[in-house]
Amino acid sequence: MHSLASGLITETHYKALIKIMDTLDIAEIAHQANKAYCEAMGDTSQVDWSNAQEWQRNSAHQGVLAHLANPYMTPEASHEGWLKLKTEEGWKYGEVKDVEKKEHPCFLPYCDLPISQKAKDFIFSAVVKALIKHLR
Repeated sequence: MHSLASGLITETHYKALIKIMDTLDIAEIAHQANKAYCEAMGDTSQVDWSNAQEWQRNSAHQGVLAHLANPYMTPEASHEGWLKLKTEEGWKYGEVKDVEKKEHPCFLPYCDLPISQKAKDFIFSAVVKALIKHLR
Protein backbone atom coordinates (compact mmCIF):
# COMPACT_ATOMS: atom_id res chain seq x y z
CA MET A 1 0.00 0.00 0.00
CA HIS A 2 1.38 3.39 -0.96
CA SER A 3 -0.53 6.14 0.65
CA LEU A 4 1.12 9.46 0.01
CA ALA A 5 -1.47 11.19 2.19
CA SER A 6 -0.82 8.95 5.20
CA GLY A 7 2.92 9.49 4.96
CA LEU A 8 3.87 5.86 4.36
CA ILE A 9 6.13 6.96 1.51
CA THR A 10 7.54 10.32 0.56
CA GLU A 11 6.46 12.22 -2.51
CA THR A 12 9.93 11.72 -4.01
CA HIS A 13 9.72 7.95 -3.57
CA TYR A 14 6.19 7.89 -4.97
CA LYS A 15 7.27 9.78 -8.08
CA ALA A 16 10.15 7.34 -8.54
CA LEU A 17 7.78 4.39 -8.23
CA ILE A 18 5.37 5.61 -10.89
CA LYS A 19 8.09 6.06 -13.52
CA ILE A 20 7.66 2.52 -14.71
CA MET A 21 6.82 2.87 -18.40
CA ASP A 22 9.00 2.55 -21.43
CA THR A 23 8.29 3.75 -24.95
CA LEU A 24 6.71 0.43 -25.98
CA ASP A 25 4.26 0.69 -23.06
CA ILE A 26 3.27 4.15 -24.25
CA ALA A 27 2.88 2.87 -27.81
CA GLU A 28 0.59 0.12 -26.53
CA ILE A 29 -1.59 2.53 -24.56
CA ALA A 30 -1.84 4.97 -27.49
CA HIS A 31 -2.70 2.07 -29.81
CA GLN A 32 -5.43 0.84 -27.44
CA ALA A 33 -6.87 4.36 -27.11
CA ASN A 34 -7.07 4.66 -30.90
CA LYS A 35 -8.60 1.19 -31.12
CA ALA A 36 -11.30 2.22 -28.64
CA TYR A 37 -11.99 5.42 -30.60
CA CYS A 38 -12.26 3.45 -33.85
CA GLU A 39 -14.68 1.01 -32.25
CA ALA A 40 -16.80 3.90 -30.98
CA MET A 41 -16.93 5.14 -34.58
CA GLY A 42 -18.03 1.72 -35.85
CA ASP A 43 -14.61 0.62 -37.15
CA THR A 44 -13.80 -2.80 -35.71
CA SER A 45 -10.77 -3.41 -37.95
CA GLN A 46 -8.22 -2.52 -35.27
CA VAL A 47 -6.79 -5.48 -33.37
CA ASP A 48 -5.78 -5.53 -29.74
CA TRP A 49 -2.11 -4.74 -29.08
CA SER A 50 -1.51 -8.33 -27.97
CA ASN A 51 -2.60 -9.49 -31.45
CA ALA A 52 -1.04 -6.64 -33.42
CA GLN A 53 1.43 -7.53 -36.13
CA GLU A 54 5.00 -6.32 -35.89
CA TRP A 55 4.44 -3.54 -38.46
CA GLN A 56 1.53 -2.19 -36.40
CA ARG A 57 3.55 -2.17 -33.20
CA ASN A 58 6.50 -0.59 -35.00
CA SER A 59 4.28 2.13 -36.46
CA ALA A 60 2.92 3.09 -33.02
CA HIS A 61 6.39 2.90 -31.46
CA GLN A 62 7.88 5.13 -34.16
CA GLY A 63 5.12 7.65 -33.41
CA VAL A 64 6.07 7.66 -29.73
CA LEU A 65 9.76 8.09 -30.55
CA ALA A 66 8.91 10.98 -32.88
CA HIS A 67 7.03 12.71 -30.04
CA LEU A 68 10.01 12.18 -27.73
CA ALA A 69 12.30 13.79 -30.30
CA ASN A 70 9.86 16.67 -30.76
CA PRO A 71 7.72 17.25 -27.64
CA TYR A 72 5.81 20.03 -29.42
CA MET A 73 4.82 17.82 -32.34
CA THR A 74 1.36 18.62 -33.63
CA PRO A 75 -1.18 15.99 -34.63
CA GLU A 76 -0.62 17.08 -38.25
CA ALA A 77 3.14 16.52 -37.96
CA SER A 78 2.45 13.17 -36.29
CA HIS A 79 0.30 12.08 -39.24
CA GLU A 80 2.86 13.32 -41.76
CA GLY A 81 5.51 11.25 -39.94
CA TRP A 82 3.23 8.21 -40.12
CA LEU A 83 2.65 8.89 -43.82
CA LYS A 84 6.41 9.10 -44.45
CA LEU A 85 6.99 5.80 -42.63
CA LYS A 86 4.21 4.12 -44.59
CA THR A 87 5.63 5.47 -47.86
CA GLU A 88 9.03 4.02 -47.00
CA GLU A 89 7.35 0.67 -46.26
CA GLY A 90 5.65 0.64 -49.68
CA TRP A 91 2.10 1.55 -48.67
CA LYS A 92 -0.28 3.52 -50.89
CA TYR A 93 -3.79 4.92 -50.81
CA GLY A 94 -6.71 2.50 -50.93
CA GLU A 95 -10.37 3.03 -50.10
CA VAL A 96 -10.22 0.13 -47.64
CA LYS A 97 -7.31 -0.86 -45.42
CA ASP A 98 -5.68 -3.93 -46.96
CA VAL A 99 -2.52 -5.17 -45.27
CA GLU A 100 -1.64 -7.60 -48.07
CA LYS A 101 -1.83 -4.89 -50.75
CA LYS A 102 -0.38 -2.29 -48.36
CA GLU A 103 -3.31 0.06 -48.98
CA HIS A 104 -4.74 2.44 -46.41
CA PRO A 105 -7.60 4.98 -46.59
CA CYS A 106 -5.63 7.45 -44.42
CA PHE A 107 -2.70 7.47 -46.84
CA LEU A 108 -3.45 11.11 -47.60
CA PRO A 109 -2.06 14.50 -46.64
CA TYR A 110 -3.43 15.56 -43.26
CA CYS A 111 -5.48 18.38 -44.78
CA ASP A 112 -7.39 15.84 -46.89
CA LEU A 113 -8.36 13.59 -43.98
CA PRO A 114 -11.90 13.67 -42.64
CA ILE A 115 -12.22 15.09 -39.12
CA SER A 116 -12.95 11.61 -37.73
CA GLN A 117 -9.51 10.48 -38.91
CA LYS A 118 -7.77 13.65 -37.73
CA ALA A 119 -9.18 12.90 -34.29
CA LYS A 120 -7.06 9.73 -34.16
CA ASP A 121 -3.92 11.84 -34.54
CA PHE A 122 -5.10 14.15 -31.75
CA ILE A 123 -5.80 11.19 -29.47
CA PHE A 124 -2.45 9.54 -30.20
CA SER A 125 -0.56 12.80 -29.56
CA ALA A 126 -2.48 13.55 -26.35
CA VAL A 127 -1.93 10.07 -24.91
CA VAL A 128 1.78 10.09 -25.74
CA LYS A 129 2.33 13.59 -24.34
CA ALA A 130 0.50 12.68 -21.13
CA LEU A 131 2.54 9.52 -20.58
CA ILE A 132 6.04 10.65 -21.59
CA LYS A 133 6.63 12.01 -18.08
CA HIS A 134 6.25 8.45 -16.73
CA LEU A 135 9.17 6.99 -18.70
CA ARG A 136 11.69 4.93 -16.78
